[in-house]
Amino acid sequence: MLIVMELGATREMVDKVCREIEKAGLKAHPMPGAIRTAIGVTGNKAQIDADHIEAQLGVKEIIHVTKPYKLVSREFYPEDTVIDVNGIKIGGEALVTMAGPCAVETRKQCMIIGEKVAAAGAQIFRGGAYKPRTSPYSFQGLEEEGLKILAEVREKFGMAIITEAIDTEALKLVSDYADIVQIGARNMQNFSLLKKAGRQPRPVMLKRGMSATLEEFLMAAEYIMSEGNHNVILCERGVRTFADHTRNTLDLSAVPYVKRTSHLPIIVDPSHGTGKAHKVIPLSRAAIASGADGLMIEVHHDPANAFSDGPQSLLPEKFDQLMKEIKAIGAVLGRTSP
Repeated sequence: MLIVMELGATREMVDKVCREIEKAGLKAHPMPGAIRTAIGVTGNKAQIDADHIEAQLGVKEIIHVTKPYKLVSREFYPEDTVIDVNGIKIGGEALVTMAGPCAVETRKQCMIIGEKVAAAGAQIFRGGAYKPRTSPYSFQGLEEEGLKILAEVREKFGMAIITEAIDTEALKLVSDYADIVQIGARNMQNFSLLKKAGRQPRPVMLKRGMSATLEEFLMAAEYIMSEGNHNVILCERGVRTFADHTRNTLDLSAVPYVKRTSHLPIIVDPSHGTGKAHKVIPLSRAAIASGADGLMIEVHHDPANAFSDGPQSLLPEKFDQLMKEIKAIGAVLGRTSP
């Protein structure tokens, strides 16, 4: 259910409607817009007296939302959500690029890569301090030491940082250090983690699960938003199919679908989406052309000796080339980029 307030509705009117909703045992999610405020209602709406709510001062109308996901839906919020991370806008006209190594290996490694990607125009530095790996014997990440290295990169090069929280124990530390908390593909339906991510203050980037439908993907985002955190970024990173010429099948049709169905920003990760460095630049071009709000790219100065995902990592000079190309493509579409 979506309650649309009158154009001149005051903060007091909005708060009064929210209190009435909460009296009925439901959750109220006020969403100020450019013109008017709307209030999303989640929970068992059979318990609510719609006539009573509609009679409240300042209420214009009640709209019943048909999608199984509510807060994520454009029916709830027709305007594009733009998330501000330290002045970096994710969504809207601007394109954003997140770049860095798959794993934080050493301070020296991150400083080398950080300098290169910052010079090329990346606004956000990515790097895994916690690494969920298929094999228990593979490198699992530096944990808090890695988070401290990421914080140094932010201080030295002025980029925001994004890194993954692999479980509820790591979430608190990641939230303390990072500017954006990433929930990886393996955890897309870890509902306990999603709920806790919705209760912490940092924006959350949610990656699509390896076999998830788009409805399942959006419902996972709903879990985060239902706990009060509306700053959610979606990330298409490829799905498993029968294909053996690529690590995953990058589903770029997800971008226009999400844009039509949801107000949330969506970025594309062609590094995990293909698993092959030579495919990253072509798929990045296509992602921007399809309407994505940005990219997440793995970059390493020595991919042959990377601790994780070297074969899909771009060399810094290739990343610099990519940034020039997506700037040109973005300009055709009216998108701005650094």
